[in-house]
Amino acid sequence: MTAGSSTQVDAPLDMKVDTGPGGADPVVAGELVTVVAKPTGSQLLAAFPPRRIEASWPATEETRSAVLARVLAAPFTLDNRLSQQTRRTGVLSVLSWLQTHPGESWQQRWQASGAENQSDWRTIVTVTAAGRSRSQVAVGRQLPHLSPGLLVLICADVIRPSLAWLLRFAPARRGLATEMARTRDRETFAALEQFCSQGRVGLQTGQQALTRVGVIMASKGGSVAAVRVGDCVELLQAAAELRATAGSEAHAHSPLFYQLLRRHGVLGQDAPAAIEMFSGRGQPTCEQLIDRYKITCRPVRDLLVDYLRERQPSVDFSSLQRFAYLLGKLFWADLEAHHPGIDSLQLPRDVATAWKQRVMTRTRTTTGSDGEPVTVTSARLDGRSVLSAVRAFYLDIAEWADDDPGRWGPWAVRCPVSASNVSHKKDRSQRKSRMDQRTRERLPVLPALLTWVQAERDRTADLLAAAEASAPGEVFTASGQTLRRTVMSTPTTGRVWVEPADGGGRRDLSFEEHRGFWTWATVEVLRHTGIRIEELTELSHHGLIQYRLPGTGELIPLLQIAPSKTLSRRSDQRPSRVHHPTPRATSRRGIPHPHRRGMGRVHRSLRTPQGLSR
Repeated sequence: MTAGSSTQVDAPLDMKVDTGPGGADPVVAGELVTVVAKPTGSQLLAAFPPRRIEASWPATEETRSAVLARVLAAPFTLDNRLSQQTRRTGVLSVLSWLQTHPGESWQQRWQASGAENQSDWRTIVTVTAAGRSRSQVAVGRQLPHLSPGLLVLICADVIRPSLAWLLRFAPARRGLATEMARTRDRETFAALEQFCSQGRVGLQTGQQALTRVGVIMASKGGSVAAVRVGDCVELLQAAAELRATAGSEAHAHSPLFYQLLRRHGVLGQDAPAAIEMFSGRGQPTCEQLIDRYKITCRPVRDLLVDYLRERQPSVDFSSLQRFAYLLGKLFWADLEAHHPGIDSLQLPRDVATAWKQRVMTRTRTTTGSDGEPVTVTSARLDGRSVLSAVRAFYLDIAEWADDDPGRWGPWAVRCPVSASNVSHKKDRSQRKSRMDQRTRERLPVLPALLTWVQAERDRTADLLAAAEASAPGEVFTASGQTLRRTVMSTPTTGRVWVEPADGGGRRDLSFEEHRGFWTWATVEVLRHTGIRIEELTELSHHGLIQYRLPGTGELIPLLQIAPSKTLSRRSDQRPSRVHHPTPRATSRRGIPHPHRRGMGRVHRSLRTPQGLSR
């Protein structure tokens, strides 16, 4: 590319493109990366606080007659006469029971009753109504109309139970999302259900997400539009505390409800893209990095912290963390373990020699065939890197002592690691030999691997297509297999289940096709681009850009690799076949597959933008 030439760059819509002075070549934002500190979880929590719990509100201060007049009319009534009669009886029973407790509002009476402290509040009401002791009421024989009655009062905002109780007591959540949609916010719940349907989210998974929204509305009041980011975080924190409690909901930690609310725009434009960001503690400070290794000598500990601070502006966090590990653990913590009381960087010759011998080996304890622990010592592959880091540490201090003798001068001493100790020539030769040997061993089987992943992808796709074209209970044959589509008692969305025609275990063909595709896409991208694994996990459809030659107008596809080891992006020209798997990946559904956690890295290799349909 020459200066002053006319160029055209077809970049993704969300990529900022600036034009250079005088119409020069455009500069794509991102090639010069400015490191901006991301907010920590605590900072995000302060920026998005939950709504406070109100002590009283108009609906809970109404009289008994006003409450009955409201909850026994539309939209709280049901068309079915028997069901409506059950609800009416339940509302009357719950209100009569609450009136026996002190308080100026129904919420105060609910809290005074201690219902949330009981394993099942319905037992207390049943005992009171029957005039018998609690031991005389059999388990599961509580009055059947109590739960429907309480559900009506919750949806009518007469009572607001706590988040913890709603998550712990499963019967209180039964039908909650449906009733909240019917009585408070029908349109928004319909939109959230539509998002689940478009994303092919399973019926049970989607219902659980809508129930999470209903739980927040029941505890804090208001419609879906009143839900805040802090309310979602508060719910997940309460679920985390109750996850190990018997009877608590196992799936309450799923963030799908947050994704649905954010996509609908309820949470606002400033809402973080992922709720997991609130649990992030941010990057550790230099002091925290060094204090991991419990260094006894305080002056040396402070010196290591100051050294990391000096290096911090010029290195990324991974490198800084690596320096802390090499200098803090493998160097000084090892010296203190073998020479207690050491307090100077001026190491005696025998101490330095012994340390260099230890650092070149790695000792680990395993269990032998007889069950006894066995200590195994092997060569440390990166031993020279440890020596290089320590040598750089000593030489940097000596150089900085010339500019700031008061700060670094007392620590400028002879380096115990010579230049010959850090020569990597032999290590590089041995490493290249190992890499070449691995390549020689694996290259002959590469065609077999490619054939297998392609065949597996085609096989799973054919099976899924044949199953989707079959009716439940119908037998079909595809890819040499005779299967029967499973008849499900509850309809499922996004999953196609089959079972062998002659009997056997049930199989999820949706997941098999999902795994087959992403395995094929991972192998194809890796073999055509040669990128590293960490770069592959960051690859998305935004990395596909196009460059048009100014003279001929020819369109050249480019693959933009996100920063990995450096702070600058790179764009590599690749053959057109490189882009073959990536468009197929970006055309797949955006909301995660129900079995995403089972896929691990395979699913996350090529990130799919949300909102795309297959």
